[in-house]
Amino acid sequence: MASEESGKAAAAVAAPEPAPPPEPPQPEPDHPPSEEEREPGDWRASRPSSPPQRPDDISEGSEPPRPIRTEPASRYANLNYWKARRVTFYRNGDPFHPGVEFRFKPGRDLASIDALLDRLSERLELPRGARFIFGMDGDRKYRLEELEDGASYVVSSYKTFKAASYGKKNGMWYGGTGTSGWSRSGTRKQSVAESDAPPPGGGKPASGRVIRIINNMDHSIQCRVLLNLRTTQPFEEVLEDLGQVLKMSGAKRMYTITGQEVRSFSQLRNEFADVETFYLGPAMLPPALSPGVSAPLPIESPIRRSRSRANVATAPMIDDTRNGGRRARSKSRPRVLYAPEGEIVRNSDYTLLEVLKEEPIRVTIRGLRRTFYPPIHHAPVDNSPPDKKLQLDWVYGYRGFDSRRNLWVLPTGELLYYVAAVAVMYDRDEESQRHYTGHTEDIQCMELHPSRELVASGQRAGRGRRAQAHVRIWSTDTLQTLHVFGMAEFEAGVSAVAFSQLNGGSYVLAVDAGRESILSVWQWQWGHLLGKVATLQEELTGAAFHPLDDNLLITHGKGHLAFWNRRKDGFFERTDIVKPPSRTHVTALQFEQDGDVVTADSDGFITIYSVDSDGAYFVRMEFEAHIKGISSLIMLSEGTLISGGEKDRKIAAWDSLQNYKRITETKLPETAGGIRSIYPQRPGRNDGNLYVGTTRNNIMEGSLQRRFNQIVFGHHKPLLGVAVHPDDEMFATAGHDKNIALWKGHKLVFATQVGYECVSLAWHPGGGALAAGSTEGHLVVLNADAGAHVATLRVCGSPLNCLQYNTAGDFLAIGSQNGSIYLFRVSRDGFSYKKSNKIRGAQPLMQLDWSLDGNFLQTVTADYDLAFWDIKSLSPEKSPIGMKDVKWSTFNSTVGFLVSGMWNNRFYPMTSLISSSSRSAAHDLLISGDYDGYLRLFRYPCASPKAEYNEVKVYSGAIHNARFLFNDRCVISAGGHDAALMLWELVEE
Repeated sequence: MASEESGKAAAAVAAPEPAPPPEPPQPEPDHPPSEEEREPGDWRASRPSSPPQRPDDISEGSEPPRPIRTEPASRYANLNYWKARRVTFYRNGDPFHPGVEFRFKPGRDLASIDALLDRLSERLELPRGARFIFGMDGDRKYRLEELEDGASYVVSSYKTFKAASYGKKNGMWYGGTGTSGWSRSGTRKQSVAESDAPPPGGGKPASGRVIRIINNMDHSIQCRVLLNLRTTQPFEEVLEDLGQVLKMSGAKRMYTITGQEVRSFSQLRNEFADVETFYLGPAMLPPALSPGVSAPLPIESPIRRSRSRANVATAPMIDDTRNGGRRARSKSRPRVLYAPEGEIVRNSDYTLLEVLKEEPIRVTIRGLRRTFYPPIHHAPVDNSPPDKKLQLDWVYGYRGFDSRRNLWVLPTGELLYYVAAVAVMYDRDEESQRHYTGHTEDIQCMELHPSRELVASGQRAGRGRRAQAHVRIWSTDTLQTLHVFGMAEFEAGVSAVAFSQLNGGSYVLAVDAGRESILSVWQWQWGHLLGKVATLQEELTGAAFHPLDDNLLITHGKGHLAFWNRRKDGFFERTDIVKPPSRTHVTALQFEQDGDVVTADSDGFITIYSVDSDGAYFVRMEFEAHIKGISSLIMLSEGTLISGGEKDRKIAAWDSLQNYKRITETKLPETAGGIRSIYPQRPGRNDGNLYVGTTRNNIMEGSLQRRFNQIVFGHHKPLLGVAVHPDDEMFATAGHDKNIALWKGHKLVFATQVGYECVSLAWHPGGGALAAGSTEGHLVVLNADAGAHVATLRVCGSPLNCLQYNTAGDFLAIGSQNGSIYLFRVSRDGFSYKKSNKIRGAQPLMQLDWSLDGNFLQTVTADYDLAFWDIKSLSPEKSPIGMKDVKWSTFNSTVGFLVSGMWNNRFYPMTSLISSSSRSAAHDLLISGDYDGYLRLFRYPCASPKAEYNEVKVYSGAIHNARFLFNDRCVISAGGHDAALMLWELVEE
């Protein structure tokens, strides 16, 4: 619609038509309308009026008072009042807006000026809709009668009128009565003209074609042009004009992507007819052989460029997929903007017909429509998936804070455990990991086959068909999935799995995590369901087969210990050992060699159950082993029982052959956490060496005779802060567990305990200091070389959700939950801070980026509003159009024109909310993470909903942070319910 209107305007300039006879002027009131002049219903409470209070203001829904008229309504007798009016409206402060033409009849099409403002809000992209109308001289209009036929007006969301050359663009005036068209005078032919959209048509005309030209000195500067191949202008002069479009002087060579030089129009028409992209540059190496291109310099604002370079019209562009297959037409006559279908371009008075213009992108996020404006120059948009994909390289940490019995040792000596949706096999000798990634949601339980070569693992239920709860049987040797069963059988997830013992592990039991806690038995080789029964237990902790009977199953949990005898007909006979309503929470289960049952509970007691001659179980022995809860039991081969306390952090050994006499005990340090899972380092040997998984997501190694050492460290509370080193393959993490950790490769360099829960982290450009923001508004500074605490500064009383150093490293910007930005001057390589200024805001800030020149900031709020801040004037920047050409040193914001393709993407649900994103250092890739746990790799820029990607899913919760390392070879991601931290390698697709 906008292209048609601008086309009509340009036609009016080239060949003006006779104007209608002037109408008698209507008197313009110099004051707001009085009670008698104002029509009822002209005011609505949703729009503030100016002046604020007027005596005729009436609220919606109330009966307006009937005005007392002292004179007849003579205006209705005037025929000019009923005549349709044609009015042009421009956006306030935007001199490049072509204008929207509006036709209406006062009193018939529109009843009041508020109705007109509602219509204009739909047509004009304004930050808060159309709320005020001004004349070209800045005088505000209050009534429809003040709008004259053929006049132009300015529409604004705010009360402030911004004077500008409205209607003027590239030396040409758009249509409007009272304004005479004018054109530039010059000796050279005009080589570039603009329009709002490519002209309609199809195919490739023999006389013209659309090509993409790229500045070979700065690949971020590029555009598409329609080139007239039958021009009389020399080819060298055409290259000069093209160079001016790309902001370069002395353009003398044109190359294809493969490095072939283009020397004439004939080659463009014949030899390179199928080539769409060309590089321009001076006499230099072709693009295929040229060295790497440096980062583009900051580009001037469009207003300055239009004034300083009036002889060339440039406009942003991008591949407009909506106009795919449409060919560009020429202006064969000055009045006609687009030639009729089938007409061939024959006019040779120009070389470049037009620079194809890029439209703003409108994205719907959480039901609200947002508009992002394109920069003048940016890298070409490619919607194909990237050439690289994410391959899991390392998983940091261990899941111990909310799961039990999740640590084993394989025959190869590898540790087996799980984090998020990944089963990890860690070889300490080789310092390597193998990963099983067949699950699509978090693993909730796992069990090792009696052969110790197969694993059964069950996952929780997620959203979508692919994320249903099920059990997978897979090989630890080949990592191949052998069988999958239980799809659509489990409600909320799988809370426990176990293999049978006597028949070689042919049976598998699984417990549903739903409300009824259904116990089911499967013959997994065939996927046959042998039977199921509802246990009706709210908190069922675990289940197991009896080692001497494959048809006898035991379940335990809160106030629950029951035996289930499966009959041949598939039914189960239940025997309750712990009678309800007992408050005892049975947390662990083991068996003696003769089949007696050993249980541990949340009160710190160990109980042994034996069976009498009638087959009934009774309590043979009970003793207190730990203070409060026992989380793990393991029976060694020689009859020694090892127990681990969750609260007292003790590991005790008991001799089952001597009435469970205590042999010895040890205690873990407080920093390690309580015991979660215990497993012998060498199963079958009686050397006493153990692996211990703790509640703080650490794995310890040691024995009861010597101290325990930490071999795996992990965060155990939500992990939000991630920062990468500016020039080394190192990264740092900070979480709610008050730990700030530094990692290099697969190793932990240090972990420092600070006094506050951290939610954000930034690395000084010098590489020597780390700054973390806390939930209580403190800024914590560490020495990145040794992890020593440097300083703690009180910033405010709200969480510091985001912080970032500028490129020079002399300023630190902090975005707070209270919506304000705090600026600190930084000196001594990041070890000295002085509070500089504060810019007040209203909405919580979540992401922050500095501009390349350090003059601006862009932030994203919790509601995904993109805001800009002027550092020099210490004020929010209200015009997003004026900020569209600013270059950003980083792009961690989740919204914006160049990352808008992540939203409303056609290949995944529109309801997906992006929680984190980051641009690569080479500006060619974009990583994003969402609240459903998907990690996606796009090409950058990503400005189309048709953008394809490569994705992985190993998280069930939100991905809080995803960042490229400094050389773009790896990606680090953090998130999920268990603070999972993972390193991904970028490999060729």
